[in-house]
Amino acid sequence: MIGIVAEGFCSIRSAYPSNCVLTLSASRPCQLLKLLADKNEGCGENCQNSTFRYATPIKVSTAFNSSCDRARAYAIQCTETISDARFVLATTILASSLAYVDGSVVNVGLVAIGRSLAADASALQWVINAYLLPLSALLLLGGAAGDRFGRRRILMLGIGIFALGSTACALAPDFGILVSGRLLQGIGAAMLAPNSLAALGQSFAGAAKGRAVGIWAATGAIAGAIGPVLGGWLIDLGSWRAIFLINLPIAAAAILLAWRYMPGDPMPTDPGADRGRLDVTGGVLATVGLGALTIGLTFGSGATGWTGRAIGASFAGCALLLMFLLFEKRAGERAMVPLSLFGSRGFVALTLLTLFLYAALGELLVLLPFVLIRGAGYSALAAGAALLPLPITLALASPLAGSLADRIGARWPLTVGPLVAAAGFVLALRIGLKAHYWTHVLPSVFVIAIGLSAAVAPLTSAVLSAVNVRYTGAASGINSAVAETGGLIATGLLGAVLASHGAILIAGFHIAMCAGALVCVAASLAILVMPR
Repeated sequence: MIGIVAEGFCSIRSAYPSNCVLTLSASRPCQLLKLLADKNEGCGENCQNSTFRYATPIKVSTAFNSSCDRARAYAIQCTETISDARFVLATTILASSLAYVDGSVVNVGLVAIGRSLAADASALQWVINAYLLPLSALLLLGGAAGDRFGRRRILMLGIGIFALGSTACALAPDFGILVSGRLLQGIGAAMLAPNSLAALGQSFAGAAKGRAVGIWAATGAIAGAIGPVLGGWLIDLGSWRAIFLINLPIAAAAILLAWRYMPGDPMPTDPGADRGRLDVTGGVLATVGLGALTIGLTFGSGATGWTGRAIGASFAGCALLLMFLLFEKRAGERAMVPLSLFGSRGFVALTLLTLFLYAALGELLVLLPFVLIRGAGYSALAAGAALLPLPITLALASPLAGSLADRIGARWPLTVGPLVAAAGFVLALRIGLKAHYWTHVLPSVFVIAIGLSAAVAPLTSAVLSAVNVRYTGAASGINSAVAETGGLIATGLLGAVLASHGAILIAGFHIAMCAGALVCVAASLAILVMPR
């Protein structure tokens, strides 16, 4: 879901009443880009002595702006070329690959990390959740920061923070440093993920933009497929630390290309221009609230059970999240999460579907390689390869599902897809201590992949269609954050399974798979809320 998070973010921070169209010039240096906006339409005007490379206007979202009084002009130096745009594409691919690879490869390394650092089940949960927590809570803030301070600036900063976190993880002498490094990785990912795709919108237009986004998405799928296999191979060679070290050359190349080829961030020439304020308070409340809730779930699902500490942390998290919603309501149009979006029944239904479906997927991605390694005796490489059918099937089948949804509507794919995925979770009940890949593991993973493929592409389109065009950027960002939150909550509930061995581990895995099936059914039922 991260792939669409920045699609609607505005490339120049200003304020627009509703819909507007932005036309940019980037074929030769020019001194002025003029933006005209009114209630229903806008147009761009040629700079004197300059021509336009962007022949197609770009619609932008105003979800993170509040002032509606006038259009503004910014003076920038335009030096981008077609060749530079290709390097921008390479930059965004490298940057987003950091998040794609790291989000999948660490799951394969949990057993090795636990053995090396003598970490218990709750510690292993935090290896995952320390990354997911800032990513889910700060994703929208990271996109808005790119709009506010410049995409190249925030993208490079995010890559740098991610690299710093990777270094801390690779060199971690104890569990505390490892979790701190994972927190830094999550913060960096929340900054680089939305701004990597947004950078493509600045560098390509029309058919070229579509091809660039397609290449970007395809390479992300390939990275997600290769990540667990590469990570498993590195772990089998001798050390889990190598799965973090491989991020460093990728990050260095991405920063170098961004510094050399990405267009400079525009700066306002009007000293009194209102560039908008970031919803920092909302970001802090969301992060602390989700963190407290995750701590409570982790304690409650662990060996000690639902003690006063677990219950207190859970209630504190819920209270902080309620404060977050109240603050967002008061913030109005400046809110990180505009609550007016939830006035749409369709958006509410799709948000619930996303939460349930990605919670089930997050549970699977953590538990399956863990159980195959600790319970069934698979090597890390074999356990990573066991997940290959999932991204491959998604990459091949999602376009077909999208085309089908265009013809018959999104309701049926969104209803049937989660039910098919639920059947795949039921098939996972056949996985045991002597699980054979071709007869026990593959059927389950393949059926789950088919169900997800039927739902993911229609879900993206349906989310964008469920809200006013003005809020498409905010809606896609919220949907991506909800997807990450689903994985965060699911991982927080896996403590008892991660603490088990042998037959008890398999029994806990089967209970988790039954829960995954029920959650997928709930995702399907959420569509009943959506208006016909």
